[in-house]
Amino acid sequence: MTKYHIRRVEKEISDKEDLTAILKSGKYTTISMCKENEAYLVTLSYGYDEGKDALYLHCAKEGQKIDFIKSNPIVCGTVIEDNGYEDGCGQAYRSVVFRGKINIVEDLQEKKYGFRILINQLEGDPQAIKNKFLKEDKTYENSGMLRLDISEISGKEEKAES
Repeated sequence: MTKYHIRRVEKEISDKEDLTAILKSGKYTTISMCKENEAYLVTLSYGYDEGKDALYLHCAKEGQKIDFIKSNPIVCGTVIEDNGYEDGCGQAYRSVVFRGKINIVEDLQEKKYGFRILINQLEGDPQAIKNKFLKEDKTYENSGMLRLDISEISGKEEKAES
């Protein structure tokens, strides 16, 4: 794949800790996929696993998303941290764009792990959700789980004007 560079280098985020912080603070990612010559874009909630440099994504076990992944698991995605408007029209934000491969998680133990990562990131009281919905193995077996292994990441930032 062609390697592109950021045009406005003063906006580039290159520090791995900053890139990781954006992934850890986000709740939603938009993922682009391609099957044959057809594009598909979907926004999903996620949990970031820093140790694996991967996103865990909950989904149905079948449908358009799964069909696209089975055809071509290589994807591109983005997470945006909205830091609001300041004086004038300037929008402050930080964003990452990443590429990687999505794997359909079938292993029960990894599904459980993925749900823990996801719920810990998304919920203010993760234990209450776990106690309510994730008590039985059947719940995991009936749910779809994806792991997006990040192979490449870049970031960009627009700071608020002072």
